[in-house]
Parts: sequence; structure tokens; C-alpha cells
Amino acid sequence: MFSIYILTYNEELDISACIESAMLSDDIIVVDSYSSDRTVEFASRYPVRIVQHAFESHGRQRTWMLENIHPKYEWVYILEADERMTPELFAECEQAIHNPNYIGYYVAERVMFMNTWIRHSTQYPRYQLRLFRHGKVWFVDYGHTEREVCEGATSFLKETYPHYTCSKGLNRWIEKHNRYSSDEARETLHQLKNGNVNWWHLFFGSSEVERRRALKDLSLRLPARPLLRFLYMYFILGGCLDGHAGLAWCTLQAFYEYLILLKVWEMKHMPTPSLDTKVVESVIIH
Repeated sequence: MFSIYILTYNEELDISACIESAMLSDDIIVVDSYSSDRTVEFASRYPVRIVQHAFESHGRQRTWMLENIHPKYEWVYILEADERMTPELFAECEQAIHNPNYIGYYVAERVMFMNTWIRHSTQYPRYQLRLFRHGKVWFVDYGHTEREVCEGATSFLKETYPHYTCSKGLNRWIEKHNRYSSDEARETLHQLKNGNVNWWHLFFGSSEVERRRALKDLSLRLPARPLLRFLYMYFILGGCLDGHAGLAWCTLQAFYEYLILLKVWEMKHMPTPSLDTKVVESVIIH
């Protein structure tokens, strides 16, 4: 058996279904960032532990959670409120935790949008570290999201999990990605100044995770990124095969990329408040 952490913030539309999918485990921990809706009320109807902690960032929230909320079991699984555990995935996790060679496992997501599995333009299988031995994995911030730091070897599971990325409506998606774009813009400026492209990982990376991260670092340096992202997702990856939902998904991702570029420009050129000492001295004298 393994414990399941569920991270929440204003997830009243998703939290019940998420918890019910996770109840294959007898240790479910809801870590809430002081939701202003009925998330905690709905979660409290189930036999789960609920802990609230003010949100700072995705990486810090996860690290705080792992350091301060001790699970019942040695192995843990991180579940987002708009994701679901499946019986097939749970069964594979149960088998995987008995393998002494690995301290963690990556699991691929199935992005669900407009009642459609967006299989092609989401670079499926796109892996996230979800199952790991407690105390062997930590998280750091990267753009609007996080990256894991693993103290040991990791592997990949075959089963996948559904991710209902727009389950709370387009308004919520746009609002959320408007916030994300600010973090991505700051990370873009940092990477352009201090980072580089790992060409070896880009072409010969040992895993999808290494190749995807190298591709992201390369994409930050390309001109016309929003247009290139749309063409890449819709035609090269095959988003056109996902029908109307695929077209909408690729368009939204290109819009998100453009929003990041606009905020990068803003951060470079918008004036910042400053205190002119000469003006202050003049005011004081008079």
C-alpha cells in the first residue's frame, strides 16, 4: 500500500471525484492552499486527512508537504485535484513499490479536453514523477511549475492517468494560465541569461523527460515561438488528428506562448519604480 497526497486550491468541482478515485488507498492527505470555495467542506465528507498551508510556489508547496505531513506508508503518490487515479494504475503502483532498484516512477498523463483525449499534440506519452519513496525526492521551482530532485534511480510505469485540464471551464483555464505566463516569463529571462541548450539530451536523451526539457530550452531561443508552437503541435505532432478539440487545444497553447513573450517584453522594457534622491532632497529643502 502507498499514501496519496492531493494538492488543492479552489477545487470544489473536482475534489470529490478525485478523492473517490484515490480511495483505493487507506491514507489520503488533502493539502489545501486555503481555498476560498467549498473544497475543504467537500473533502471533509471523506475519510481523509486535511492540512492547510499557504501557497508560495509549486516546488515549495510540495517540499513543505513532504517535510511536514508524514504519510502512513513508505511510498507516496502525488495527485492533482483535476487528475484521477485508476484501478489499473493503482495495481501497477502496488507492484512497483516492491522493486528495490528504484526510488521513484514517472507516469504518463492523458490530457482530457472538450471530452476528448488530446493524444497527439500533448507529446503523449508525457511523463510526470508521481510515485516515489518518501524522503528520496524533493522539488524545486521551475517557471510556473516544479522539477523533481531524486536521490536514486527512477523508472517508468506503463499505466496512465487522466488529467482533466479544463474541467473548471475556459475562464478558469485562461485566468490560471495568465498567472502561469508571468512565472514562465521570469524563467525565460533567467534561462536566456544563464542557461543553455543540452544538445546531447535533445537528440540522444535517455528518456522522454530529458528530451522534452532540452526541447523546451531550445524553444525559448527560437523566433516566432507562438506560430512555431502551433505548427509543431498541430501538424508535426498530429494535433489535426484530434479533431475540433485538437485545433482548440493547439490554438490555446499558441496563445499561451504569445502571452509569455508579451510579458518577457514587458519585464525588459516597462519602467520600474525608483526613488530619485535629487528630487527628494529638493522637496526636503523647500
